[in-house]
Amino acid sequence: MAHIDYYVFPVSAYCYLAGDRLEAIVQRCGATLTYKPILLDRVLERTGGVPLADRHEARKTYRQADIARIAAMRGLAINPRPMWFPANPVPACTAIISAQRAGGDVGLLCRLLLRAVWAEERNIADDDVVRACLQASGFDPDLLDRGMLSAIDILERNTNEAVDAGVFGAPSYVVGTEVFWGQDRLEYLEARLAG
Repeated sequence: MAHIDYYVFPVSAYCYLAGDRLEAIVQRCGATLTYKPILLDRVLERTGGVPLADRHEARKTYRQADIARIAAMRGLAINPRPMWFPANPVPACTAIISAQRAGGDVGLLCRLLLRAVWAEERNIADDDVVRACLQASGFDPDLLDRGMLSAIDILERNTNEAVDAGVFGAPSYVVGTEVFWGQDRLEYLEARLAG
């Protein structure tokens, strides 16, 4: 049985645009999945990436048009310039880590956090927003407060593991030593899992 490590950043438009396609692939292919939230700024810093704020205006303009086009094709609501972007990702990352340890629909939690940023103009750095997403996805909202220090340790470890695995952006899906970067590579991931 194949296993996927999903390096997710809960502020990434492209993670949002993946929707629930990863989970559908996992189900179709009988794979297992671990959600690994990362600190994308640290990954970019260590792998030669350019933070969005430092990119040329042409790249920023293209990115906004690109995410709007993809959202329209996927039937997803989106504001390409959300009010709370970028947001501090740590509360959302630690919530995902704690939810995964508790067991439940972590994919739904990720999607709700991402939708909060990209479609609902909510700030996922706000504990109340994260708690609401936890509750809406079937988790105890108080998970946010439990094991915070160990969740932060796991977040740091995930970030280091991502770089060691060859990850340089999000979303990234890793199977063995193969990295599939971007929501537009999900069909290649599925082909790999199908053999």
